[in-house]
Amino acid sequence: MKYTKTALTTILGLGLAATGLSIASASPDTSSDRADRSAASDLYTAGKDDRFDTDAFIKTVLKSALEKKENAKDTKSAGAVTVTYSAKNAPHFRAQIKRSASIWNAAVDNVKLREGGNPDFTYREGNDDRGSWARPEGNGKGLVFLDFKQNREFDSTRVAAHETGHILGLPDNRTGQCSDLMSGGSAPASCKNAKPSSEEAREVDQQWAQGLEAVNRQLAADNRR
Repeated sequence: MKYTKTALTTILGLGLAATGLSIASASPDTSSDRADRSAASDLYTAGKDDRFDTDAFIKTVLKSALEKKENAKDTKSAGAVTVTYSAKNAPHFRAQIKRSASIWNAAVDNVKLREGGNPDFTYREGNDDRGSWARPEGNGKGLVFLDFKQNREFDSTRVAAHETGHILGLPDNRTGQCSDLMSGGSAPASCKNAKPSSEEAREVDQQWAQGLEAVNRQLAADNRR
């Protein structure tokens, strides 16, 4: 599946995937060398039945960014957008989720992940023939689902970090390269890299910086009225 990025027309002007694009669920690969693999083993590739509204999700998170910044005590992250998650419904993957959050926090500057109450998105675990998937939703909440079978076959921290990348605005990118976090199942199952590439990290930083600037401008305009 080819991914085509379209420009947004929302006030945020984020360089994100347009509403309605399918991402983040597992779907079968028809290539001959992988025909005997199950759908769940085609790691977090795009699926036609998973749709999301990333624009609205990130817009909602950004609306509360200034309040979160005011409450931030860490001066290093005070200028970043704080995105809060809950892992209580994925107890078997708490360690992997925590590691993936630390990986993303070390890789990007403009958005930071932290576990806490009233989360912007949640992790869940269970069994799904599609494998693991992520779904940012238009109501400002998001969900990452971690499939048990898939996480036994592939490196679990990489799975969690990849799906978290979708929450942060990245699409699947089937380059086949282990160095690309968002390459998903196109990389070998032996791949254990859970870090985004420099290009992937740069894209996330640009998206959240542009969004925060737009929200600040809108809030300033509202205050002048």
